[in-house]
Amino acid sequence: MTAAAARQSDNGSLLAKRAGRYREYAPSPALAPHFRCLWSHEIRTAGPVAIVPDGYCDLLFADGRLFVVGPDRTAAFPPIAPGMRIIGARFAPGAGAVWLKLPLSEITGLSIPLSDLAQEKAALLEPRLSDCLDEAAALPLFAALLSELAREEAEPDPEARLIFAAADHGSGRIGHLQQRLDIGERQLRRRAHHHFGYGIKTLERVRRLQRFIALCRASKTLSLAALALEAGFSDQAHMTREIGDLTTLTPSAMLAQLTTR
Repeated sequence: MTAAAARQSDNGSLLAKRAGRYREYAPSPALAPHFRCLWSHEIRTAGPVAIVPDGYCDLLFADGRLFVVGPDRTAAFPPIAPGMRIIGARFAPGAGAVWLKLPLSEITGLSIPLSDLAQEKAALLEPRLSDCLDEAAALPLFAALLSELAREEAEPDPEARLIFAAADHGSGRIGHLQQRLDIGERQLRRRAHHHFGYGIKTLERVRRLQRFIALCRASKTLSLAALALEAGFSDQAHMTREIGDLTTLTPSAMLAQLTTR
């Protein structure tokens, strides 16, 4: 299959990480409790780009401004043009609510200037990043500035990592998690809304989607039916419905994009 053919999905959308050069970088030890990774993205493709939900919240710098991108329930289709360069930092589970001093349910599905949520942090970060003319130095500078802020920030509540891990492994872990945290279903739902922007069931659906994506990248031989079972869907029809609801794409369209060089 050609690269051009792989770009075509049912609605013409391209998965964001296929729309140019996307790279992730491990955080420094100082940032590791607060951020899952830092990343850079140089957009090289025109047309609609789908950013599929992953259960995370990001802080990103683009066009001279810092934005907080809240967790998504379904795919987002932001205005992206070839030539855009974006750098970002993905909050670790629970860290976004700590750094922003608000429940992530208040910013679910939204992209908000950092200055509207944390003016002091924006005042430290934005001018320094805007003055950096060397593109190669922008991400290391971003990491250094975040490390300065991290000294004053509390680490996320350990329960956030436990909730995320349980959702990541599927519904079989949720009952055990409630026993471990000694909380009921309603409390677990409230805490998931605080840490991740939505309830545990939605977080499970989002993480199952991400398991499907990881499996597609790892194997070029599994059939869609096998991918469905490996990812944790009840069957292929269930996978098709869920992925369509979450991304607007079909599993076959995503598989084609994810297995093409």
